[in-house]
Order: sequence, then C-alpha cells, then structure tokens
Amino acid sequence: MSSSPRLVSLVVVFALAGCSSPFGLLPGGLLNGEVESAPGDWGFASEYGTAQLETRPDDPYSVNLAFTVLDGRLYINAGDTETQWVKNMTANPLVRLRIEGTIYSLRAERVTDRAEIAMFGKVWASQSRFLRDPAELEDEVWVYRLVAR
Repeated sequence: MSSSPRLVSLVVVFALAGCSSPFGLLPGGLLNGEVESAPGDWGFASEYGTAQLETRPDDPYSVNLAFTVLDGRLYINAGDTETQWVKNMTANPLVRLRIEGTIYSLRAERVTDRAEIAMFGKVWASQSRFLRDPAELEDEVWVYRLVAR
C-alpha cells in the first residue's frame, strides 16, 4: 500500500514545523547547544564555514549562513539584500551564533567603513566563484562583524 504524495508532504511539513533549528533555506527558532563565552580570536573556526545565526531574542528567528574569519574577527554578509535576519539585527543587535554545536552570545556590528568592506570582500569572494565581492556592489550592502557582548 503506497502513501499519497499529499500525505507524505503533510508529514514532512509537520516534522519540519517541530524543529527549532533552521533547515536548509527555511528559518527556524531558538537554537540549542552548549553555550560558551565568545572567543577573542575566531581563528579556530577556520577561514570560512557555515553556522546558524539566531536573531530577535524575544521571538527567536534563526537561519543557516556562511561566515568568514578575517584577522581573527568573524564576519557575516547579506550582500545587497536586506534579509529578514538583517532587519532583526537592525532592531536588536544581540544575536547568538552556533558553530558545530556550540553557541556564542554576540552583538552584530554593521560594517560601513569602505576599506574594511574591501578587505572582507577580497577574502569572501575568494571562497567561491559564486560569491560576489560586496565592495564591488553599487547598492547598499549589509556586512556585519560579530563581537562579544
């Protein structure tokens, strides 16, 4: 006896709705994991990788995203798209970041200095030919440095 496609779809939707972590491109809620103090140097996290960012502490909203470490500082980038997580950080810069199961309580600082964006952009764009250098974008860009609270 085979399941109908509609039933399978419903089961998947309900299973995903019960998850608090983001799933692929779908946002999630409160992140779970071991909480540690933010390091002074993010070099341990390698030059770049994937993490989960939780914004909006009063009603947690989390997403999967790429990060880049430059000179021991950790950056995230929304490029020229003011995403929902960017809007959330504009309202409240207090965030949590989960890397390999460990959660760090941080503050998001928007980078507006063109020289810092240019340094970040060179490293960011070198990670993949599909990543655009934010310094070359003509529109407003949303690059953030994540620092200890």
